Amino acid sequence: MSQIDYDLVIIGAGPAGMTAALYAGRARLSVLVLEKAAPGGQILVTDWIENYPGFPEGISGPDLIALMQAQVKRFGVDIHTGEVVSMDLTGEVKRLDLPDKTITSKTVIIATGASPRKLGVPGENRYFGRGVSTCATCDAPFFKDAVVVAVGGGDTAVQEGIFLTRFAKKVYLVHRRNQLRAVKVLQERAEQNEKIEVLWDSMVTEIKGGAEGVKAVALRNVISGLETEIPAEGCFIWVGTVPNTLFAIGHVAMDDNGFIITDNRTQTNVPGVFAIGDVRNTPLRQVATAVGDGAIAANEAMLYLE
Repeated sequence: MSQIDYDLVIIGAGPAGMTAALYAGRARLSVLVLEKAAPGGQILVTDWIENYPGFPEGISGPDLIALMQAQVKRFGVDIHTGEVVSMDLTGEVKRLDLPDKTITSKTVIIATGASPRKLGVPGENRYFGRGVSTCATCDAPFFKDAVVVAVGGGDTAVQEGIFLTRFAKKVYLVHRRNQLRAVKVLQERAEQNEKIEVLWDSMVTEIKGGAEGVKAVALRNVISGLETEIPAEGCFIWVGTVPNTLFAIGHVAMDDNGFIITDNRTQTNVPGVFAIGDVRNTPLRQVATAVGDGAIAANEAMLYLE
């Protein structure tokens, strides 16, 4: 098994990891970015971003990450497809094991992001990919003129629910409270959209279907206990995120939800190891905050190396 040495290895190629790579590359560090899938993370399945500075008309997630990737490559940063399967962060030189090679580095930045949280109800796993989805950008075209259920009340749920109306004839937005958590501008757009109907104080109890996929979504009102069933061909779920930190368990300190604990300089409890973006215990998970984390972590890594 070959071994490759770097000043800095960044695990994850979303906006946080890309920004860290940009700053470290410009500082002429030897940098490797590891990404087990395609660069971008959740931004790849984000239809439109309106709150990232510098794009007054907004920009699609894939377009934004493509620009970031092109900028990073200008400074000679190596982006490699690979997944860390084990590691040793205890020494001054950190060891990361991939299936085909071992990589060593003086510093490590963990930027592996988070994945959509599941509901944990009957039928969810059975019909995932056959009517159940967490990505409107990916799957909305399959529901042209269909009735779909969207679950959640935050920015992502409302924004993606609005996107669904480009294809679906009806979108039921299910929220277990009596008020959405999304920013006001998104709430106003949902209220003005004739295709969206919000079902307040409700939760999904089961996703039902047959051989062809989803057929109905069962609900229960959390106030009255009344149970209902909505005939629908799809169910889109946006109820929060789960950190992608399984590979790091036992190596860095985490909170009760599995997010990596850092200080305000993105330093973990392990010297020379930093965590940025959605994977860390941060009060806000947005592209802008991820980018800020990336800049801070790269600078801190440089100071640590010096």
